[in-house]
Formats: sequence, structure tokens, C-alpha cells
Amino acid sequence: MLIEPSHEQGRQTMKLKRSFAAIVLVSAFAAPVAAGTFENAVEAHARGDYAKALRLIRPLANDGDATAQYNLGLMYVSGLGVQQDDAAAAQWFRKSAEQGFVLAQTNLGVLCRDGRGMAQDETEAVMWFRKAAEQGDAIAEFLLGNQYAFGKGVQQDSSEAMIWYQKAAEQGHSKAKLFLGVMYAEGRGVPQDYVRAHMWFSLSAAQGEQKAVEALGMAERRMTPAQIAEAQRLARDWKPATQPPSR
Repeated sequence: MLIEPSHEQGRQTMKLKRSFAAIVLVSAFAAPVAAGTFENAVEAHARGDYAKALRLIRPLANDGDATAQYNLGLMYVSGLGVQQDDAAAAQWFRKSAEQGFVLAQTNLGVLCRDGRGMAQDETEAVMWFRKAAEQGDAIAEFLLGNQYAFGKGVQQDSSEAMIWYQKAAEQGHSKAKLFLGVMYAEGRGVPQDYVRAHMWFSLSAAQGEQKAVEALGMAERRMTPAQIAEAQRLARDWKPATQPPSR
């Protein structure tokens, strides 16, 4: 992750960011709200009995249960209990997303963005990311920030990207912290600030993001000892504004 890049380096940095985004897909099997058939299906899935999970979930999905529809979509996208089928996954995610189920909205946005199981449509991807982000989903907030950073499906807007990266980072999203650090280091959407960049790189690195570890070293070569000490203090004092939902 480069600080103060040349024009060519800047393009490479943005490509690197895009490659991170491409692998993001919510993969957690949603837990039931109440006991019963759905709970049995989730327990079967957890045991690896995908055939039983499928047998129990499909009727619920057919009856319009949004959580079951999301879980069925997840089984198709992952190929667990069924033959892997992105088109079928997209259909079930859409049914769930249209009922407002946040994880389905995020995943449908990813499939739209990447053209998996449907025609690629960055504009529709933005719509679904926004719906999920407005419900507070940290992954969707991060992905929406990416769309603004790259100008995909929306007009490029670094200030808007900063807003969504910040929201995701405040929930503890490790890559959002890394990208937020990049924005501060490069002065994109905000005045250049190596102290804030260092703080976010440090917080991201603490969660295991190797690119953040590399960025820390590059930032420190442009900072005074006093600035580094201030950034370290800010990182120690930082607390997430909200706790991210369990996945």
C-alpha cells in the first residue's frame, strides 16, 4: 500500500484495493429466531449434515421465510448440500433481500458487482450495498465505500468513500481500517494526515492485515518520533463505536 504514489503507483494501489473487495462475501449461516424446524436445520448444517439442512430449509424458503431464503442461497453459492450454482444463489438472495434481510442484500450486491449468476451491474450492486449499509452492516458499508472510491456504479467521490469506510471501521472492520489509513495517507477525501493514517494502519495490523503492517513502516518513514507517539496513543485509546454483528 503506497503513500504519496505517482500516477502509475496510484492506479496499482486502486487495483489492489479492488482485488480485496472481490473476495468479500458474507458466508455465515444465519441462526434462527425461534426453535423448531429452522433451528434443527441450522444445527444440521453446523454438523455438516447438509442434506438434512437442505431438506428442512427449502420448504421454509418456498414459504417466503427471508432467513431461510438467505441460507438456501448460501448453500447454492458455497455448493454445500447442492451443486454449486451462482444463478440459483442469486435468485434466493434476491427473494430474501427484497424482504429487507441485510445479509442477503450484501451478498446480492456482491453477485451483481462481480457478474456471478447474473449480468454484471455495478449500479444495482450499489443499490443493494446501500440498503444493507443503511441497516448498519459493516461489510456493506466497506463495499459501498469501495464503489465510491473507484467510481463503480456511482460517480467517483473520495469524500463519500471516506464516510462509508469510517462507518465500517468504527464497527471494527479490519480492511476498512486499512483503506481509511490509505485515504488519510494519500489525502483522498480528507487533508493528508500521517498521524491518523498510522493510527488506522496500526489498528488494522492488530487484526492481522499484512498490508497494514507494510503501510505502517512506510508511514513511519515520513513521520517524526512525536507524530508516531501521538498515533500510537490514539490507537491505544480507540474504541469501536458499535460492535459488529456476529457472522
